[in-house]
Amino acid sequence: MASNFYEQMKTLANSFTLPCTVLSVEKNEDGSCGDVRFFAINDLFKKSYYDLFTSNNDTSVIDYENFHLEIEGKLYHTQIPKEPNFEDICFRAAWQGEHIHVYVDTSKMYGFWTENILMPINHSCQENISYCLFMYTLNEEMDTGKYSSIPPDISSFVLKTCLELRNEKDFYSSMDIVTSDLREYTDSFVACILSLNKERKTFEIISEAMRKRDKLPYTVRDIFSNIPYRIVASWEKALSKTNSIIIKNSHDLDVLSKKAPEWVNSLKEHDVYTLALVPFIHQGEIIGYLYLTGFETENLVKVKEVIELVAFFLTSEVANHLFMEKLEYLSNIDVLTGVYNRNRMNTDVDEFSTRIKLNHQPFSVAFCDLNGLKTINDNEGHSTGDKLIKDAANLLKEIFGGDNIYRAGGDEFAIISFDKTEEEFIGKINILREKASDPHWLNFAVGYYYDAKGHSLRKAMRYADERMYKDKKEYYKAHPEKRR
Repeated sequence: MASNFYEQMKTLANSFTLPCTVLSVEKNEDGSCGDVRFFAINDLFKKSYYDLFTSNNDTSVIDYENFHLEIEGKLYHTQIPKEPNFEDICFRAAWQGEHIHVYVDTSKMYGFWTENILMPINHSCQENISYCLFMYTLNEEMDTGKYSSIPPDISSFVLKTCLELRNEKDFYSSMDIVTSDLREYTDSFVACILSLNKERKTFEIISEAMRKRDKLPYTVRDIFSNIPYRIVASWEKALSKTNSIIIKNSHDLDVLSKKAPEWVNSLKEHDVYTLALVPFIHQGEIIGYLYLTGFETENLVKVKEVIELVAFFLTSEVANHLFMEKLEYLSNIDVLTGVYNRNRMNTDVDEFSTRIKLNHQPFSVAFCDLNGLKTINDNEGHSTGDKLIKDAANLLKEIFGGDNIYRAGGDEFAIISFDKTEEEFIGKINILREKASDPHWLNFAVGYYYDAKGHSLRKAMRYADERMYKDKKEYYKAHPEKRR
């Protein structure tokens, strides 16, 4: 009987003009998907499998005529990566009688986009084994015609999303609306969009939405504020062989834990057992993610299709946002030290001066000029001088964190503060004098001015600058060998 069934399935597979295999799908005692095996393959599947998955092996020792014996009866992941999403659609086709047609980006795994067709086979030889038919086509580039063949409700939602992205709202407002709509459409507990900055090892929650009926006292940003960057960075490794991560139960979490154990522990701590994660990939680099949790597994196909499509369109928006952020960063930040540059200082001085005229608020300013930098550059080289400048900036950030710190010139820094009393600001100045008093390395000439009535910022800066030069003269009087 078993042999007859195999012959029947072999004949069935060979009746199709696409690469085709009959898959045997095991059901575990807990109702989850067990082993998925190639049961019977057609000649086109054998040829495709031979060409695609033996390219890195010595094929001269493999007899092509009997190559089907290397495939049939074997686990599907014997020579290809194990893929929970693939197992899920096989299980649904074999055990739930679903006809499934999906077009997915499998370029990370195989270098191709894949169109998958699965159909149930009504037969039962064993009570824990069922069967489905699996066919596929491969495309080196995305076939937009196939990718756009989606259910009307999904296409309508994606079109609405695209229109929202093209409106006149600012970036964050548009992202908030898209995220809220996506959360509602998928009936998820949480939906969020986040971006990555790999250089600075940071991430930003661009937008978030949480189901209102749960009425929880925290937000998505609150949750992620306790998650270190290294966990978010581990997502890329988890995605190394797949183009999205779909978690539908604790079994999938256990599989994921082999690649990202710390992340999985964090998910379990927050009672997350259903999750969808799709990366934004721009020029081969992951620049952010679309992240959903708490959806009903019955909606898995709908969730997967819609988030992958939405992510496709969101990628360009996030990439453009990051590009504009980088331009703004480069135009305002001193690259060597990470504090504001002179261009930003001039802009802020104009803005602060106008604000002070309208509202006479107290403020403090200080100028801090490195003593002996030229001597270090001349004797030890400019790379050592650059290190001194960075050390100086780091000390200022440590002491004056929260204030506006600028690199006003090569060895000169300026500080503008609005939130300190005179006593508080002088206290910080004294700490700076104490920590930057090494005559052979980090030594600041410091001048400051406190304006209790908020008269003129530019005058205050001139007074502070004059005091700084007096302090510098005292330094060179004590250390004439350091004079420039």
